[in-house]
Amino acid sequence: MAGPPDQPGDDPSLMTKTRPKTQRPPMYKVLILNDDYTPMEFVVHVLERFFGLTHAQAFEIMLTVHKKGLAVVGVFSHEIAETKVVQVMDFARRHQHPLQCTMEKEE
Repeated sequence: MAGPPDQPGDDPSLMTKTRPKTQRPPMYKVLILNDDYTPMEFVVHVLERFFGLTHAQAFEIMLTVHKKGLAVVGVFSHEIAETKVVQVMDFARRHQHPLQCTMEKEE
């Protein structure tokens, strides 16, 4: 005579399987760099337009860039950070400003 029916979850092959851990995608900091030629008002405008900052927030970041040489404007996924860098650089070039915007992996 056979034993009692198997209970759900009694299969040892199922118990040894581990669930893969999902990792968050790496994030990237977008930075604005200081230069001696781009007007402060233009930098404020860029920060408001491409990063959705208020005038007061944009002004504070612009001052940080001016005083410290660079500032982190935001942290985004790779694709979004890359898009923002391209948008800012294109906009600056179209307005004949040497403004630099870069991205680096967040640690």
